[in-house]
Amino acid sequence: MSGGTPAVAPPRPGELLIIDRAASVQFAGERALRFRVVSVGETVPYRAWLWLTGYVLDQHDRAVARREIFVRLDGLRPAPPAAPPTRADRGNAARSPAPTPPPRVGSAGARPTASARRTEPATPVRDRQHQARRAGTGSG
Repeated sequence: MSGGTPAVAPPRPGELLIIDRAASVQFAGERALRFRVVSVGETVPYRAWLWLTGYVLDQHDRAVARREIFVRLDGLRPAPPAAPPTRADRGNAARSPAPTPPPRVGSAGARPTASARRTEPATPVRDRQHQARRAGTGSG
């Protein structure tokens, strides 16, 4: 730095950065991020530090979380482009897991649903009343 101005220009919206320990100790090691900048904060609380708003990216540069981070300007570095998704990655992303069928009434460990409990007669008297209603005759 010379004359109090940073030697590095602030990032612009759309830029892809690596945010690691060089940018802030909170992003050291496994906490490092691939980050796409959406906006740069206008206020500068400390010289050579700035607020960035953007998206944390996965290994294929897909946004997974929106964050606002406080980083050192001279610790920012451009990120290399991500590897394109493989055929398996594309197939897994488009496919959702098959829905799990509901448990069968009477199967081991399964409890009947509320509707199943209502339709199952509890006593022979209720059974006759239920059959009479379904047949359209009076209750007997």
